[in-house]
Amino acid sequence: QVQLVESGGGLVQPGGSLRLSCAASGNIFRFYRMGWYRQAPGKQREVVATITSGSNTNYADSVKGRFTISVDNAKNTVSLQMNSLKPEDTAIYYCNAENIFTRLGYWGQGTQVTVSS
Repeated sequence: QVQLVESGGGLVQPGGSLRLSCAASGNIFRFYRMGWYRQAPGKQREVVATITSGSNTNYADSVKGRFTISVDNAKNTVSLQMNSLKPEDTAIYYCNAENIFTRLGYWGQGTQVTVSS
């Protein structure tokens, strides 16, 4: 059982920055693909960024060049640095861990990000 706890959401003005963190229950990054997903009101949940083996990253086209995903093995955390935020980035952001062998996945409870002036 993997437990994930997100933090760092909030209200920010357009053009601003936020950093989301996801604390995992143990050092799991070697065997899990970690990801950040988001779900806006009335829309389906979508992938934002993923990282595998601590360094192989992928980003949604909408966030490339603005968001950066990273892991801190010492702290068992995966972070999402979000810069140049836009109103369309407003959503609940979820942390996800997917076992690279079994494909079994786990979700955090989500954290709200609101980009508004």
